[in-house]
Amino acid sequence: IRKENFHKSQHWGYYNNVAMLLGEDKPGIGGEPLPGQKPKPEYSVFPKGMGSDAPAWVAFDKQVLSFDAYFEEEVPDKNQELYRIRHCKIYFYLEDDTIRVTEPQVKNSGIPQGTIVRRHRIPLPPPHEDQFYTIHQFNINIEVILYGRRYKIIDCDQFTKNFLRKMGVRLNSPADRPDDPYTKMRQQVLESTNPLRPYERIDTLKQFLEHDGEVLRFFCVWDDPESMFHDPRELVLRYYLSDDTIDIKEIIPVNSGRDAVPLFLRRDKLPKYAPTGLYQPGTITDRTVLNVFGKSVGNRGRYILDSRKTGAVHQEFYRDSDLKIGTVINVWGRKIMLCDCDEFTKRYYRTKYGIEDFTPVAYKAPPPPKPEKTFPPYTGFGSEEDSLCSCMGLLLKRPKKDMKKFMEKDRNAMESNILRFLAKLVTDNPIDKDRKFIISYFLSDDTISVFEQAEQNTGILGGKFLERGRIKEPGQELFKSEPSKYFKAQDLFVGARVCFHGHNFLLVDADEYTLNYMEKHANEFSKADIGIIFKKLKDKAEPHSREIRQVFAASDPAHSKVIAYEPFRNLIASITDGAFSEHEIMTLARYYRVREEYEMDLHFLLAVAQGQLKKNSFDNFEQLSAVFVYNDHEKCGVLPHETCRTICKSFKLPLADDDLQDLLTMFEDGHKQVEYKKFVDGLNWRKNQIPAFQTIKVPLK
Repeated sequence: IRKENFHKSQHWGYYNNVAMLLGEDKPGIGGEPLPGQKPKPEYSVFPKGMGSDAPAWVAFDKQVLSFDAYFEEEVPDKNQELYRIRHCKIYFYLEDDTIRVTEPQVKNSGIPQGTIVRRHRIPLPPPHEDQFYTIHQFNINIEVILYGRRYKIIDCDQFTKNFLRKMGVRLNSPADRPDDPYTKMRQQVLESTNPLRPYERIDTLKQFLEHDGEVLRFFCVWDDPESMFHDPRELVLRYYLSDDTIDIKEIIPVNSGRDAVPLFLRRDKLPKYAPTGLYQPGTITDRTVLNVFGKSVGNRGRYILDSRKTGAVHQEFYRDSDLKIGTVINVWGRKIMLCDCDEFTKRYYRTKYGIEDFTPVAYKAPPPPKPEKTFPPYTGFGSEEDSLCSCMGLLLKRPKKDMKKFMEKDRNAMESNILRFLAKLVTDNPIDKDRKFIISYFLSDDTISVFEQAEQNTGILGGKFLERGRIKEPGQELFKSEPSKYFKAQDLFVGARVCFHGHNFLLVDADEYTLNYMEKHANEFSKADIGIIFKKLKDKAEPHSREIRQVFAASDPAHSKVIAYEPFRNLIASITDGAFSEHEIMTLARYYRVREEYEMDLHFLLAVAQGQLKKNSFDNFEQLSAVFVYNDHEKCGVLPHETCRTICKSFKLPLADDDLQDLLTMFEDGHKQVEYKKFVDGLNWRKNQIPAFQTIKVPLK
C-alpha cells in the first residue's frame, strides 16, 4: 500500500486547482521503468536551433503530402472475380499529423466510393496501438496498415518527394500500378463486341458552349395584305446562335389599337416549307428504323436502327447564312423582309462571311418634320413665365426655378452674392440730379432692387425705391409670343446707363465686394477682365507712348513712381477717346494700385470681428479656448501664427481671411507667437463687447 501510494504521489497532482496526471516520464523506485512506461528519446533527430520556431499548425498550414496507393479486396460471393484492386489517395496533413484516405469515383462500378477514412490521427497497428502515425512511417513502395486494411503506397506527387528528401528520408523507387483483372476483362469484352445496332450520337454541346448568349438581331417589316389599312408591321427577329432557333417580337406603336402580345413567334427552329405543305407529326425524326421481319412472325415486327437512313425525310431550317438584309423569309406563310440589323450582327457577318454591304432597306417614308411650336402672345395677366406654363399642358404647373443656380449663388457666410452699385438719375431736373441710389443685383435669381439714400434737408424721403424683382430691358414689345429679355449681371458695371421702368440711372461706383467678385469671375464680366483690357489698351496706347510718359512725369515731380487716380483716369480716357468705360479704367487702376501703409486700430478690428461673430450667433468661445490650451504642449500661453489660424478655420469663424490674419498679427509677441488667451478674450463679444466704429475706407493711390 505504501509503494502504491508513493507511485500515486509521483504521478498525480494538482495544476491550477485541477487534479491531473503529472510526471509521466518519471521512473519508479530505483529508477526502473514502471509497467507499460516507455522511455522517450533524450535527443531529437534534428540539431537544436534548426528550422522555424513557429508552431506546427502555423509553419505547416495548408501543406499536405499526397500518396498514390491501392488495396486488395476479396470478393468471396462472385465467380467472375476473386479479388478486386481498388486505387485510392492517402493524404497526410503536416499541421496535426492527421490522415485521410479517399477513393476516386469510377463510372458504373457499383461500389460506394469517396472518403474511406475520414481525417483524424490513426494509431499504429498492434503492439504499438498507443502511438500514432507520423511522417517517418511513410515512404514509396511500402505498405501501411490502417485499421486492419493493408495499403500499398506506389508513388507520390513532387511536393511530397521534395519534402521527404528535406526530412532526410531516402525514397524508394516507385512501384507499378496494378490493374483490376475483372475491369480489364470487361474492357476486352467491350472492345471485341461488334454491335448490331450502332448508336448515333448527336452532340450539340460544342455549339452551345461556343455561342451561348450570342444573338443576331434583324429589324424586319411585314406588309399584311389582309390588314384594313395595309400598314406595315414592324418586327424584330432574333436568331440564337447557340441552337439555331428564331423568335420574333412585334413593335406595337402607341395608340395603334392592336393587342400587346409577348411574342409574334415563339422561339423555335423556323422551317423552309416545301410546296406540299406541312408534315405530319412523327414524320421527321432524328433517327430511322427498319422492320426486319414485317408482320410474318407472330404479327409482331422486329426493328433495327437504319444507319443509312433509308426513306428519311429531311427538312431544311433557316440558318444564319440565309439571313441577309433585303432577304424575304417565309414565316409560317407570312412574307417578312429583313431591312436592317444591329452592330453585333454586322460584325458577325463581316467576320464569318466577309459581307461589307449593310445598306438598310427603307420600308417607310421618313417622318415629316415636326412643326415649330408657336405660342400665343402674352395676355398681360400675371408674369410671362406663368402665362407660358398654361400653354404647355392641360394641368397648370408653376414655373420652375433654377435651383442649382440658387444653391450656388445664395448667401453663404461672408459671401453675399449681391452686386451693389451707387447710381444717380440721368435727368435735367436740378432736384433729382443729387439723389443717390443703391442698386442691388441678386445673383441667385437675377432680381434687382433699388434703394434710395436718405439725405437731410432735401425734401425727399429715402427708402425702398423699387421692389425686388426681374426687370425687362427697355424697347421691347409688351404683347408678343417670344419671351422678354431681362437685365443680366453683365449689363451692370460702373459707367453703364440703365433704364428701370422709365427711370434712367447712371452707375457711378460699386462697393469693394462687387469689384472683387467681378475680378474673380472675369470670364463672366468682360469689363473686369484685365487680359481683355490689356489687349484693347495696347492698340490705343502705342501711338501715344510719348504723351503718356510726359503725363506721368508731370504728375510725379517727386519721382515716387506713384500717381493719383484722377490724373491716371483722365490720361486713359483721353488716349482711348471714350472707348474705355469707367469700370475698365477702375479695373486697370486696381491692378496697379498701392495701398497706403497705416497702422490699423486694434479696437476697430475687434469691433468689426465681434459684429460678424454676433451677427452669425457664434459664442463657442470656451471650446475655442480649450482647443488652444490643448495644442499648447509647453503651456506657455502662446502658439505659432499658422497653428492659431488653422484652429480658427476648423471652428469656421465667420471672419474674412485678411481680417483674421490682421487680428492674429495684432496679438503677436516679440517672437512672432500669438497670445491666444488675449485673442479669445478680445473676440468674446458677450464678456468684452466693444462699441462699433464707423467704417474706414482707405483711398486708392
